[in-house]
Amino acid sequence: MRDAYHEDLDSISDSLVEMARLVGSAIGRATTAMLDADLKLAESVIASDEKVDELQRDLETKAIQLLARQQPVATDLRIVVTSLRMSADLERSGDLAQHVAKVARLRFPDSPVPRDLQATLLEMGQLAQRLMAKAGEVIITKDVELALQLETDDDKMDDLHRTLFQHLMDDRWQHGIETAVDVTLLGRYYERFADHAVSVARRVVYLVTGDYADELDGDAASVPATDGTAPVEST
Repeated sequence: MRDAYHEDLDSISDSLVEMARLVGSAIGRATTAMLDADLKLAESVIASDEKVDELQRDLETKAIQLLARQQPVATDLRIVVTSLRMSADLERSGDLAQHVAKVARLRFPDSPVPRDLQATLLEMGQLAQRLMAKAGEVIITKDVELALQLETDDDKMDDLHRTLFQHLMDDRWQHGIETAVDVTLLGRYYERFADHAVSVARRVVYLVTGDYADELDGDAASVPATDGTAPVEST
């Protein structure tokens, strides 16, 4: 019975990793579809979001069953509860990738992004994909230090987001209101996608340590080792 219980816990973790992989791929493909005005690719991103939703539903079912039948405590309880929250972050990330693809589909056969902003949006898409890949790695390794690094990595996305707004607010903007709305929405989608990747990493910090990430920031001495040993407290 206990072997089956731990297999179910491992299965939940595996589902989270797969969700992270799928949404990371989706945001990368959605970015390509947006910049290249690739309708077929945009449609594939939109359709593939159903797989992410299915994984979340299955994960929720397993988690609820574990809570009801096994009544986990301590670390096991944290695994189940934080996994439910991480799955919500990942599902929302998939929705955001789908939103990018829908903008691409809406403006086909043109790209919704003016040529002078394509490099910025490309960088945002690539960064979003890297952040989600790192979040997936954090789920696998339970590496607290790596999880905390995502906070710093996300600063670059915030910088890129501000760059977009500087272009939009410039008196020399000549691309019209419709394009301004598209760029505003796209920038928000990428910024929120990155926030969800950071949120996943922060939840892993809580899973491993029992503390929230902002309680550990700047206090490396209290970050626990990832081999299950106790944290080293500063003296």
